[in-house]
Amino acid sequence: MRTKTDEPDAAAFGELLITSAAGRGRAAAQALVEEETILALDSVRRLLVVESEDGPVCRWEGLMGRLYGLGLDDAQRAFLGLVLGMVGIGLHTLSAVEKLDERRLLILMRAMPTLAGNDRVAVGTRL
Repeated sequence: MRTKTDEPDAAAFGELLITSAAGRGRAAAQALVEEETILALDSVRRLLVVESEDGPVCRWEGLMGRLYGLGLDDAQRAFLGLVLGMVGIGLHTLSAVEKLDERRLLILMRAMPTLAGNDRVAVGTRL
């Protein structure tokens, strides 16, 4: 069993998840890593992250049907539900963005062009 001292630091761990993912999974992993608080929960890591030959990878299916048993608040649950929607899992509608704070909303907005395979769209603060 892993202990706190066995865990890679958060930044290195997040980078491993992002680089091990492809396509929609990469956009979703990037959003989850940027959000920080959800991936920091042991309950989420236990269900989402599995060890492969190349290191930790996201197994998104592990979270299916378990959003209410993870100890998340409403905003975290809405964010994670929308992230799961990025990889084709879950039933959260886009109306869930109403529960997001500005920081989480911006993370998802930045993920959308990546999800669409478009590197020309810039997301930032309006002038």
